[in-house]
Amino acid sequence: MAYVFCNRCGHRNPPVSAFCSACGTVLDLKEDHTVTLAKVDPLQDAPGSQDNVVVDLGGIASGTAILVVRGGEEEGEYFVLNAPVVSIGRHADSGIVLDDITVSRRHSEIHHSDNRYVVRDAGSLNGTYVNNRRIDVVELMQGDELQIGKFHLVFLESAEDLK
Repeated sequence: MAYVFCNRCGHRNPPVSAFCSACGTVLDLKEDHTVTLAKVDPLQDAPGSQDNVVVDLGGIASGTAILVVRGGEEEGEYFVLNAPVVSIGRHADSGIVLDDITVSRRHSEIHHSDNRYVVRDAGSLNGTYVNNRRIDVVELMQGDELQIGKFHLVFLESAEDLK
């Protein structure tokens, strides 16, 4: 299920929603080419970072996807998923290095084939979560939130790939 984010409060809504179930704001259509990731908790975010993260889906190359960091010091940074397998972990040889003790050295992997992105936990101690559910293997959909250790990453595909 590809979620629709509310640009006012950041709440994740089912794709058939016209209005946000949390605040009632009119939701953007799937054809819109920008996504706003609202603050997770403004009281815990880094001082001075008051703006929401705005991502232009048109800027993502066709056939690729990105993981956008949601919250914390790295907020707004993103990782491009342009290889068949991208490893995620604390180890320096990982495709995506998340340097924190809450992340295992070899935490998880994202496999890309046949226009699908599948995340697999690699036996991590703290687990891999998608939309607040612990997973072993799951296909990622537009707007899914991937949690690895203390890091919250939002999965976004190119606007062209959503059509």
